[in-house]
Amino acid sequence: MSMIINEDEIEAKEMPGRALKWLYTPDMDAAKGFSMNVVKIQPGNTVKPAHSHPNHEEVVFLLSGSGKAYIDGEVFDIRKGSAVLFSPGCIHMLRNSGDEVMEVACFFAPAATFADYVLHEGVTFPD
Repeated sequence: MSMIINEDEIEAKEMPGRALKWLYTPDMDAAKGFSMNVVKIQPGNTVKPAHSHPNHEEVVFLLSGSGKAYIDGEVFDIRKGSAVLFSPGCIHMLRNSGDEVMEVACFFAPAATFADYVLHEGVTFPD
């Protein structure tokens, strides 16, 4: 079943370092092989805690803003238009080091939920 969803109609879940809206989830009839959310990260904020998805690939695409991506101990510069692939099991997080809101579309395959996140509380973003 095809479906159109507008993020403005979804209530944001406030989480450490970000506001998150799930647009497509595994429990929907429309999306079978993937899930998707959109996060907004305010300037100076870091998505916490570091996390991984052992059985899922995640691609994030920056719709606005700029910052840093932490991937398995390395830090990379990212900006509007960047697409970042997090392979299954890699530990990752994002930081908004710019001066505008970073908006990121996140796609998971196969479809993931919060139950599929493994949290790595002891991992911190290098300064």
